This record gives sequence, structure tokens and C-alpha cells, in this order.
Amino acid sequence: MITRQRLAAGLCALLATLTAGVAFPAGAVADETAQAAPKVELVLDVSGSMRARDIDGGSRMAAAKQAFNEVLDATPQEVQLGIRTLGANYRGDDRKTGCKDTAQLYPVGTLDRTEAKTAVATLTPTGWTPIGPALLKAADDLDGGDGTRRIVLISDGEDTCQPLDPCEVAREISSKGIGLTIDTLGLVPDAKTRDQLSCIADATGGTYTSVQHKEELADRVGQLVDRAADPVVTPVAVEGAAECAQAPALKSGLYTDREEFTKHRWYRVEVEPGQELRASVSVAADRAVAPDYGVLLRAVTVHGREIVRGEAAGNGRTDAISTGLRYPKAESDDEDATAEVVCLQVSNSFSAAAGVKTTPGLPLELTVDVVDGPDQAGDVASFGLGRGWWLLGALVLTGFLAGVLWGWISRWRVAVWRTN
Repeated sequence: MITRQRLAAGLCALLATLTAGVAFPAGAVADETAQAAPKVELVLDVSGSMRARDIDGGSRMAAAKQAFNEVLDATPQEVQLGIRTLGANYRGDDRKTGCKDTAQLYPVGTLDRTEAKTAVATLTPTGWTPIGPALLKAADDLDGGDGTRRIVLISDGEDTCQPLDPCEVAREISSKGIGLTIDTLGLVPDAKTRDQLSCIADATGGTYTSVQHKEELADRVGQLVDRAADPVVTPVAVEGAAECAQAPALKSGLYTDREEFTKHRWYRVEVEPGQELRASVSVAADRAVAPDYGVLLRAVTVHGREIVRGEAAGNGRTDAISTGLRYPKAESDDEDATAEVVCLQVSNSFSAAAGVKTTPGLPLELTVDVVDGPDQAGDVASFGLGRGWWLLGALVLTGFLAGVLWGWISRWRVAVWRTN
């Protein structure tokens, strides 16, 4: 029974997610046809360790310069691109000064390829590795506007400016709900560097890539820049409430929020008679979490009665866990029938590993879609089986009749045996 319930919940979640992804109605909060210019800033580590000659026989700095030149040649015209450095200017030993060494080499805007290449050519491996301060400045460089915003960080080592933890900086940037993604690339990384760069990427829904060769670096940076030009639905930052009565009202669209460990977030959605609510939620583990966790999404009436739920559980390490639900509201013959307010509750059973900060909360992405319901929608939310109830009934009836027949045959054979 438990397995069947989980399977039904999983199928419901998958269907809700796929449906929400392909059918945003006219009222959706994000419009793919009116996208602002995408912005990308390449953040390059120019610290002293970039002198190391371990990438195809050349230095890490030479590989980065070659990759940048190739990427600048191929950058789509509609992308506004900038370049920021860290550790490029201060050669001294004063840590306080070295941890302020980040500068914008080329401003974010319409790309002049010759000027940008000339600026890159002047770089020489120099100083410290202030990744945290550089990310904060890069986020400011990309501030403003509604288009896609992406930071691509290329580094060959850990941040040397603790206690400003770059993972915490990335979480702070993500918690502002500005729709900024940080992708990271590690040049010949060791385990600690890989863990830190992965943590930075996870915090904002970005990607981490380990790079060993020049061609890999150029290809990956080019892919990330091109990705920024792809039309996307920009999520809207929203702050859920601790109870339904104070929850924000949502329309169809994609939303982001932050949820504390083991806490609830509430949202409200209006569903007209004859419409169907489809919702899905993903909660990301952007830091080390304890094993055994789950996510629950419930649709509840304003009086607290549960309508339908979707849930998912996991064990071990994962990037994100998702679930979904569907709720159809039947047509009404009453001309004065009004919309029903449905309360959506998102809760999780994540717990932080020892020594891991619990603030800000875990990244949450909620998809809400209110569409015209199917002709016979009353059974869609029934335990996740939908119109499969008729098949289940047929199987039960067939099994019953087969059992009766088999029992009759068995009794007849026993009676014949005794007679003989």
C-alpha cells in the first residue's frame, strides 16, 4: 500500500510538473515574449596560483585568456556581457587589502569585442583569492532589469578571505529573490576547491564543472553564455506566510521563496468552478543536510480541511526534491457561484547537519497553474489515480470472479477425488 501511494504521488507530481511547464495561461506572471536583455558577468580568478603550468602544457592563466577570446567572439549580440577580476591588482601580503582586490575589467553592456579582448590580454596572475567579495560586487554589477542574469565564476582555488564564506554569500544573493544564477568552473581543482565551488553553484541553482583542458573551458563558458540568451520564464520572488489567513494570493506562474528547516509556508490560490489547480514544488538542498527527509505539498480549504496532497521522500544527498498535486473544482449550476480560495501548504522535514547554518532557509520553487478543468474532473484528485478508477474496478471485479470460479473448480475436483 505504501509503495502504491508513493507511486501514485510520484505520477501526480510528474504530471503536474510537466503540465505546468508547457501550459502557462495568459494570466501568468512571466512573459517569454517580452524579455529584457540577458546579462552575464564572467568573474575570473587572477590570483598567483593561476601561474601553474598544468593545463595542456601551458599556464592556467593562458588557458583562461584563450577561452575568453573564443567566448567573446561567439557571444550572441543580444547578450550584455561584462568581466570582473579577483586577485588581479594587489601583490602585497596585507590580507585586509588583498581581500578587497576585485575590480570590473569590462563593464556589463553591449559588447565591443576588440576592447574586451584588449582588457583580457593585460591580465597577469597576481594576488589573493577574494571569491566572496567578488561575488557581492558582481551581483551589484548585474543589478537592475528583469532579464536573465548569470555570473560565471572561474577559479583554481579556495577563497582566501574567510570568514566571509562564499557559500553564505551565494545564499544571501539567492535569498534576495533577484533571479541571479551563479555557475562555477574549477581549473584542475582539489577536493576542497571542488566542494566550495559546488556549494556556490548549488545555492543559486547553478552548475559546477571541473575543467582539465583548454577546449573544455572554452566550450563550457560558451555554453553558459549562450544559455543566458535562451528565453525563460523569470520566477517571481514571493514570501509565504506562517498560516493561510495571512498568505499571499498567487496567480498562475513560477515563484521562488525560502523555507526554514522543518517549517511551513502558506500561499493562497483562487479556483473558479470548472477550473483545475495544478501545483508543483521543488525544495533544494543547497547545503549539507541530514539523511532521511521529505517534502509535502497540500491543498487545503480555508477551514482547514485537506483536499489533496502530494509528497516525496528521500535518503542521502540530493540536489532537490519535488512533488505536485492537482485539484479540479467541479462546474456549478448556481449562477452566483464564486471562486474557491485554496490554501497551498509547503512543508519539509530537512534537518541541518552538525555545524551547518540554518539561515537563510532552503530555496523553494513553486509552480502554480490554474486552467480549464477536464469534462469529468471529479475523480482526478482521488488518491492520485484519476480516471484509472474504472480500470481498478474492472481488475477487482475480474479478480473476484476468477477467485469464485477457481474455488468452485477446486471444490468440484476434491468431490470427484473423494468419490473415486
